[in-house]
Amino acid sequence: MRFGIALGRMHPSMFLDAVTAADELGFESVWFPEHLVLPLDMAGSPFAGAEHPPVPPSTPVFDVFAYLSFLAGRTSRVRLGTHVYNLGLRHPFTAARAVQTADVVSQGRIELGVGAGWLRGEWDVAGLDFDTRGARLDEALEVCRRLWTEEQVVHHGRFFDFDAVMFEPKPVQRPHPPVLIGGESPAALRRAARHDGWIGLNHSPDTARAHVTTLHDLRSTAGASGPFSVTVGATVKDEADVEALSSAGVDRLIVAPWARTRDVPDALAQFADRFLR
Repeated sequence: MRFGIALGRMHPSMFLDAVTAADELGFESVWFPEHLVLPLDMAGSPFAGAEHPPVPPSTPVFDVFAYLSFLAGRTSRVRLGTHVYNLGLRHPFTAARAVQTADVVSQGRIELGVGAGWLRGEWDVAGLDFDTRGARLDEALEVCRRLWTEEQVVHHGRFFDFDAVMFEPKPVQRPHPPVLIGGESPAALRRAARHDGWIGLNHSPDTARAHVTTLHDLRSTAGASGPFSVTVGATVKDEADVEALSSAGVDRLIVAPWARTRDVPDALAQFADRFLR
């Protein structure tokens, strides 16, 4: 089992200290939340059954790949992930360049978690159609993958249209940084089955197992092959929790073993002593 930490569960003032501690203590990865902009009129939630957004519009928001590139310069081994990046809100030239740059300066440590998005108002204020977000994301991902892997790219699609371009340098990771798809809906799981992995929200062994079974069935039906990882957020109290989640097919756990931001350094050290050593 690999362990990552959830940066979205702490105040930004602790980001640097938490990530450098994670790097030193042996955590495999850190995961950065992302939004382009938060409108005052917010509704909905990524959590099933929730009626209100999990964050207020005053929540501090950063350019995720600029911040991850900064963190890359202060660390040496920990992987740097997005949970999740709203790639469909960007032109794929912009997204592909941000990911490529972060992967180069981190020497191949980027994990690209992406999602179709849940916040309609964010799409509205950006002037984009929320109801086409899935199709737009699929096309943007296709363009990004081609920019990262092909010498020359021509694309004439529904949302993006351009003649021949070149895109250099390529990312350090080949063929490109792992693309993990976030989301719990049937459409999100179908999308994940076509890429390198799935990244979920908070799960128990039973809920994780149900999604893992669906993902394996989807990949088998599609004839998909190659590495595929399952990442979920979870509360870990003891070794039995880790074993149960591993048995459910989870490869990586994103944890937040602290109650308050001021507890982060001690909580990370205590978690590492118990579960990483």
